[in-house]
Amino acid sequence: MNRELSKCIDHTILKPDTTPGDIEKLCAEAKEHGFATVFVPSCYIRLAASLLRKSGVKVGAAVGFPLGWATTQTKMAEARQAVKHGAREVDMVMNVGALKAGNHDLVKKDIRKVVRTVGRSVSVKVILETGLLTDAEKVTACQLAEKAGADYVKTSTGTGHGGATVEDIRLMRKAVGDRMKVKASGGIRNYEQARALLEAGADRIGTSAGVEIVRGAPKK
Repeated sequence: MNRELSKCIDHTILKPDTTPGDIEKLCAEAKEHGFATVFVPSCYIRLAASLLRKSGVKVGAAVGFPLGWATTQTKMAEARQAVKHGAREVDMVMNVGALKAGNHDLVKKDIRKVVRTVGRSVSVKVILETGLLTDAEKVTACQLAEKAGADYVKTSTGTGHGGATVEDIRLMRKAVGDRMKVKASGGIRNYEQARALLEAGADRIGTSAGVEIVRGAPKK
């Protein structure tokens, strides 16, 4: 098993029909393969945290998911409760409409308030939804996320607006340099895709196919 690769994977299940049994399976896989984090629906964060206690695998929360248009106060409340229930990473969806309208101050304040709500011990990743943005908007979004104090920029929610591409990862990496981390997410189903995205500059891979990806890695 490629443990170095496993530590780059956020093992994810965010389907509307997710059951407690699905969470138990996801967490068992995460422990077996040594994944970085599991991302689960908000109602299951407490369950996942209990299943992963002392395992070294973190629990992540999706905030403002999947559309990003929730009010800042709603995102703050969702993030606060997630951390209270055991989340140690938060992936928040940026207000895409505000960015496209040129309301950069709203975008930055939205991110900053979530960052401040969860505190510096919790990593915040900002989902840009790159499939809806021009290259110039992607760069602007990265810059706003950095100014707001986020830890990562992330490609997409993976809910139908395009997924991670090598070109977007390269663009985002160039925009943030080594000052932030970059997460690739959306449509990543196999080892070859994951490797290409990591080589392009991604630090983390978000996927529901984590097991398939590590099993497809060359044996050392």
